[in-house]
Amino acid sequence: MTDPLLSLSGVTKAYPGVIANDQVSLTIQPGEVHALLGENGAGKSTLVKMIYGLVKPDSGEMKLNGAAFAPAEPRQARADGIAMVFQHFSLFDALNVAENIALGMENPPKMRDLARRIRDVSQTYGLPLDPSRRVGDLSAGERQRVEIIRCLLQDPKLLIMDEPTSVLTPQEVGILFETLRKLRSEGTSILYISHKLEEIRSLCDAATILRLGKNVGSCIPSDTSARDMAEMMVGSALKTPARSTRSFGDSALEVQNLTVSAPSEFGTTLRDISLTLRQGEILGIGGVAGNGQDELLSVLSGELSTSPASVQLNGHSIGHLGPNQRRGLGLLSAPEERLGHAAAPDMSLTENAMLTGAVREKLAQGGFLKWGAARGFAARIIEAFDVRTPGTENAARALSGGNLQKFVIGREVLQNPKVLVVNQPTWGVDAAAAAAIRQSLLDLAAEGAAILCISQDLDELMEISDIFAALNEGRLSPPRETTGLTVEEIGLMMGGAHGMEVAHV
Repeated sequence: MTDPLLSLSGVTKAYPGVIANDQVSLTIQPGEVHALLGENGAGKSTLVKMIYGLVKPDSGEMKLNGAAFAPAEPRQARADGIAMVFQHFSLFDALNVAENIALGMENPPKMRDLARRIRDVSQTYGLPLDPSRRVGDLSAGERQRVEIIRCLLQDPKLLIMDEPTSVLTPQEVGILFETLRKLRSEGTSILYISHKLEEIRSLCDAATILRLGKNVGSCIPSDTSARDMAEMMVGSALKTPARSTRSFGDSALEVQNLTVSAPSEFGTTLRDISLTLRQGEILGIGGVAGNGQDELLSVLSGELSTSPASVQLNGHSIGHLGPNQRRGLGLLSAPEERLGHAAAPDMSLTENAMLTGAVREKLAQGGFLKWGAARGFAARIIEAFDVRTPGTENAARALSGGNLQKFVIGREVLQNPKVLVVNQPTWGVDAAAAAAIRQSLLDLAAEGAAILCISQDLDELMEISDIFAALNEGRLSPPRETTGLTVEEIGLMMGGAHGMEVAHV
């Protein structure tokens, strides 16, 4: 047995009201892909932030190559060979791709040389990037690519990856895994966080499981079923979503010949999109990130206006109405970017509940905001969706990514929408919470709501959708019933050129 690359012993970190990590110990060997598993709020992000120098442990010991390791800041961690792909992107919107990557380098090359390296590396790994594009104009999936490429350019000894495949197609995941296996063969260690347990089984050599901040066990993923790992994380039997038989009612949402120019020069123009969504029906829309998902949600939510007749809700034209007017009529939405778009980071959960719930929950009257009612609404969300937080006055940015996602989805579901449009509803959410969110969508549909679910998680679309369509280059493929569709077919529809026919099997 070789000496470990990284070892942690009795590492503890506490915050007011919560112990994020409680006497955590783990060991990572050179050339090992080590999974870090746990529910949302189990302490995974805090632990890797200590390794990366973003957070200082209260107690315990870390060693890198046998020597004491206590990075005071990420720059020191990077100098010691630690790189990290963040779940919430650590990027500056106003700068372009090359400038953002240069910020993570101590001695960046000339911008022209760096741009060439970015193009070469990103093409090699099948994640193409234009170094001159402004990050603020990129989709979430493209921002994820920036994080991955930035780390790969550092030639790290230990690469920490927090949910790196959440916005990738199966083909892109395969390419990324080939890259990670090559890095492993060259001696690079990888600490891998993901809620996609079949990925863990395929890629990882070992796994450490955290629950409520404590190390509760370890396993060899290839010898352990995904369900067993999920139940180790939760500490109880895992409930799978139950899909009840339901009938579809009248048309709830209709989009007719919708064409909308891209909101920015780097966005995606929506081209001649038509769809019909019935009461009680779930339409799943798949697509590679950056093909118009954000624009489609913005048009349906009212953030982007269009001709009145192009969008109809229960037979009434609403294309010209804004978000609050549409919410009053029963059309609600939950965007992909939870921190900054779906939720205001520095506002409390009560304030964030007010932001979208004011109309349907009657949280305002005569121009006055009813904060007591808003606090009660936030508390209902927290309880119904098991949001792990000290209370309703906690800031949104203080929540783990998965817990904030539960809050955002719960906030919309509990308003009893007639039509709900969601983008990436379970992005970065653990297996138990993902099952609960999917169940809430199925239950909502069973009550007669129409749901349009945009997702890069193909298993999710297969599990909950009645109808499937693929979004590609701003165009929507003809819808097909999900019964009989294979994940491979859907992956090809998502990743192929517009108009590609996928044969029925």
